[in-house]
Amino acid sequence: MNKPRLIGPVPGRTPAGFQAARWNLTSIPYDLLQEGSRRVRVISITGAVLWVVGAVLSRLALSAIRPDDPYWKAFQLPDTVAAVSALASLGVFFVSRKKSQNPELVLNVALLYLMATSLALGMLFHWEVKHHGSQVFPMISWNGALVLTFAAIVPSAPMKTLVVGLISVSMNPAGMFLAKARGMWDFGPPVNVLIMHYPDYLLVGVAVVISHVVTRMSRKVLEAREMGSYSLIAPLGRGGMGEVWRARHRMLARDAAIKLIQPEVLSGISGRNAALARRRFEQEARTTAALRSPHTVELYDFGVAEDGVFYYVMELLDGIDLVTLVNKFGPQPAGRVVHILSQVCRSLGDAHANGMIHRDIKPANIFLCRMGNDYDFVKVLDFGLVKVLHNDETQLTMEGVTKGTPAYMAPELALGKPEIDGRCDLYGLGCVAYWLMTGRLVFEERGTTAMMLAHLQSIPVPPSARSELVVTPALDRAILTCLAKDPADRPANADALARLLRDCEDIGCWTSENAENWWVTNKPATAVRPAPGVAFDETLTRTVVRSL
Repeated sequence: MNKPRLIGPVPGRTPAGFQAARWNLTSIPYDLLQEGSRRVRVISITGAVLWVVGAVLSRLALSAIRPDDPYWKAFQLPDTVAAVSALASLGVFFVSRKKSQNPELVLNVALLYLMATSLALGMLFHWEVKHHGSQVFPMISWNGALVLTFAAIVPSAPMKTLVVGLISVSMNPAGMFLAKARGMWDFGPPVNVLIMHYPDYLLVGVAVVISHVVTRMSRKVLEAREMGSYSLIAPLGRGGMGEVWRARHRMLARDAAIKLIQPEVLSGISGRNAALARRRFEQEARTTAALRSPHTVELYDFGVAEDGVFYYVMELLDGIDLVTLVNKFGPQPAGRVVHILSQVCRSLGDAHANGMIHRDIKPANIFLCRMGNDYDFVKVLDFGLVKVLHNDETQLTMEGVTKGTPAYMAPELALGKPEIDGRCDLYGLGCVAYWLMTGRLVFEERGTTAMMLAHLQSIPVPPSARSELVVTPALDRAILTCLAKDPADRPANADALARLLRDCEDIGCWTSENAENWWVTNKPATAVRPAPGVAFDETLTRTVVRSL
């Protein structure tokens, strides 16, 4: 990606920041750190295998060379070192394998693993009995090769590489002095230690140069990822039309989500669809910015980089979408369902009042989050399929693209009727309510066509007949009213639906204390959730694109 046009001055690196970069991985993008942690996984499991295989082959070689020597038949200290090192390698593998693990911590553990492995190799290399007065020759050992290998494939700050590298290659001289103290090897004056292992110290210098090159290239990657006043930090998801990244405002230190569409994606769409894709992306930004409900995801910024990348900046949300909520915690109590639906009604009421229809209301596009001290605060996401009434220019559906999600699609949308209104969103919200109460879709047909036909023709089973929880008759009727085939039989608007839900009796209450207690108790893997179009699973960056 070429460097985009920047808005505002770019602050230079402060002396304190420069010092931090010498020791920490502050100048390496988060996704590159993640890739480095995956490489640690490969290195550690390979190390575990080599320690076991090396010990076995060493025994076989000794038995072939000296079949009458009892030394190779007994369990010796080198065998203990190999066993402990193999277990340590497996430990590092399992640490690096945890998906919730901070990648920078994994890389620091890898450097400790390098030093521990070098100590083991230094002991083993000089453990065998040497002849007194044996000559010393300069050589490159396994320790030097390991330091160089780690620098090439595991990101590390140059100063840290220098310190860890010097400690690692010094394990061989330590092994030599240990052998001399044991009376096993008289290698002459101490300078012979340096003569034998100075090539390893030269390799440490090469490793530092490699680390410097890697960190410098990473800084250039960060500069290239600056979009407007924001710097891209880590990818959060990818879809057919673009990417979503975690980003940070350079001046305000505020985290956000940036949604991108690369120019090559647009150039790969031919003819009318390419123009519609651009206009649809721009429309999503404009329509989202025009809405003022606190229950609609907030837009911070919008622009086009010099290389043609469309981007807009959205708030990051701390919480869980309704798909994950039900999949992980099961059907929800009626009081909470009404609490959630009422907030969605307020978002839709604002959109409909501004002549906008969402057309893709579904659990993945409704996000339950914490906003300051407010719990169970709802945000409606993804206005990419919005239609503005009385304006044909905004009906931006590309050829061959379905207007919505079949499992939550109103009959009039399934028929492709040109004249629709906000009641198609209320149908989708009825499907969402059904999902929340039962944990099941209204219709569970296989295939898009069969699903759309079911919404056109089939009569839904009341939620009370499919839910493990109590669904009162009033709530049953409210949900089924939303699912009426004829829009005229549904609530007239979002406010009418909100009143209908509010009048439901015996559903139980869901207070702010209930919400807070639920969040404190469950803490549903709440890191941050980019919006729109990305549904998080467990950690900051373990995310899956739901719709882009």
